[in-house]
Amino acid sequence: QVQLVESGGGSVQPGGSLRLSCAASGSISSINVMSWYRQAPGKQRELVAGSMSGGSTNYAASVKGRFTISRDNAKNTVYLQMNSLKPEDTAVYYCFVNSFRRPQGYWGQGTQVTVSS
Repeated sequence: QVQLVESGGGSVQPGGSLRLSCAASGSISSINVMSWYRQAPGKQRELVAGSMSGGSTNYAASVKGRFTISRDNAKNTVYLQMNSLKPEDTAVYYCFVNSFRRPQGYWGQGTQVTVSS
């Protein structure tokens, strides 16, 4: 059984910062992709940022330059540093992790991020 435990969400004013964490525990090895998605009310879930096992990263155009994804492979943990937050960043943020053995991966339970004055 694999669990993804997310933390770090909350409410912040525009221009503020938050750091999300997602720790994978259980029977998971050879992690490949660790990524963050978000889903705003009435919208489809979208990729925010991804980190590949080889070291490459990718970002949605809307967050490039403001968000930074990083990972600690020893801890099976992925982070999302979010700076210069905007109201349009308000959403439930989900982490996604897969491995070479299980490419369909696992999803976290989601953490709410609200950006409002």
